[in-house]
Amino acid sequence: MPSDPHQLLLFDIDGVIRDVAGSYRRALQATVEHYSNWRPSPSQIDDLKGEGRWNNDWDASLELLRRHGSPLPERNALIAVFSGFYFGGDPEDSPENWTGFIGDEPLLVNASLFETLHAHGWAWGFVSGAEPPSARFVLEQRLGLNAPPLIAMGDAPDKPDPTGLRQMSESLLTSSEATTVAYLGDTVADVQTVIRARAEQPERTWISLAVAPPHLHAHPVERRAYEQRLMEAGADHILSSTMAVTEWLESAAQR
Repeated sequence: MPSDPHQLLLFDIDGVIRDVAGSYRRALQATVEHYSNWRPSPSQIDDLKGEGRWNNDWDASLELLRRHGSPLPERNALIAVFSGFYFGGDPEDSPENWTGFIGDEPLLVNASLFETLHAHGWAWGFVSGAEPPSARFVLEQRLGLNAPPLIAMGDAPDKPDPTGLRQMSESLLTSSEATTVAYLGDTVADVQTVIRARAEQPERTWISLAVAPPHLHAHPVERRAYEQRLMEAGADHILSSTMAVTEWLESAAQR
């Protein structure tokens, strides 16, 4: 990390660092189907996420069941079912023993991205609603990052509450001079988190970067509609991919 950074780039994880269409979203679908014999489509999940209130996939599962008119299970029971699909074992156990959908998560970045950020003078970290074992697994074991700055589920209130974003920025930005914090996410809730942080801490420059989740990249019409929702929610810049953030950094440096 830069020794006295004035600029910080924070990342969501799901849909930004890894593709979760075949894991978290699949677990959401399987959990809803387990309780209702109805499997929500990817577009129905996108529509729900587009409301900006359902960043937590356990709560999203319950909400889909409610809207479908299905009896609602006890929340802890649903969490156990969801975890069984996603981890396929004890989340606190060694990842070698996991047999669930977590094994089907293509990476969307490589470790060189964070070296590039450092070279541009940007500090970086992660603010995600992912469960801590899952987040640490992708960042530390799969990407090989050494003790990456991370706020995960349970470390702060769920987005769009900006507490996690503010805590991470205050931890990593020690300079008393003007500072910039950019956050890259893939949902309306991510955009709203930045907008709320801007209202609560206007002395910093807050920038909302957004990217459509990977499962939409092969569907231009649906992708454009999703990106339009992100812009309408207040995103400052739409990126073509997470790795394209380096192009944004270079253009920002020229301004």
